[in-house]
Amino acid sequence: MSSMFGKSRAGGERQLPSPLAECNIAILGCRGAGKSALTVKFLTKRFISEYDPNLEDTYTSEELVDQQPVVLKVMDTADQDGPGNCERYLRWANAFLVVYSIDDRKSFEGCQRYLEVLALHARGCQHRCPMLLLGNKLDMEQYRKVSAAEGMSLASRFTCLFYEVSACQDFTKVQHVFHEAVREVRRQAERSLPFRPLFITEERPCPPVATPVTLPTHHGLASWTFNTLSTVNYKEIPSVAQAKLVTVKTSRAQSKKKAPTLTLLKGFKIF
Repeated sequence: MSSMFGKSRAGGERQLPSPLAECNIAILGCRGAGKSALTVKFLTKRFISEYDPNLEDTYTSEELVDQQPVVLKVMDTADQDGPGNCERYLRWANAFLVVYSIDDRKSFEGCQRYLEVLALHARGCQHRCPMLLLGNKLDMEQYRKVSAAEGMSLASRFTCLFYEVSACQDFTKVQHVFHEAVREVRRQAERSLPFRPLFITEERPCPPVATPVTLPTHHGLASWTFNTLSTVNYKEIPSVAQAKLVTVKTSRAQSKKKAPTLTLLKGFKIF
């Protein structure tokens, strides 16, 4: 039994500001790679078999990543023949998820064009947005056309993370990919924070300008004079090494505390 859902346009309603931090993720890739299936799997834990590949929209979900709340916005793009009109997501996204199908070499070759566009865009920016390369349709292993080694090699070439998942099977792995994108955005933000120099004080004796104190003479010993004034000197400490973010895997029980709200694209069939 299937049910159809219509999606209201974002421009038709006013969105209230949220106190939670936001993270924008754009999903890129050629047609048929499974971008929409991955999006809906992450947001609803369900797999879709039919959808309109020409529709593009953005979805919002409140997530808990490493015990930290975040408003996660996912743009399911609908490029027809490779990268085109990229400005709509290049300026919007904090992270990019580039998807191909392991049983379609053409979609894998299309991923390289997307990664080249993202790398070129990063050169003109002050900060680099994280990129993740994702091989989808792992359930089609018997029809595989792109090996995992090829995917890892391409990811290494463009310095991005690499994963292989199946949108129709394992929700946990799909969720991990989206949450890892959030973690990468947080790590990148930490690396971009300026470090302010720290100062400590240390006691040093000053030159003999203070009033001397003369100790009394005992048993015929000569008296000695000491200077009692000291001054505070400030010393700059070199910038400390950047701390690494400690990630804690979210348990399945925690992930079920708050179900994401979603309005699906027209044409989606949910099983």
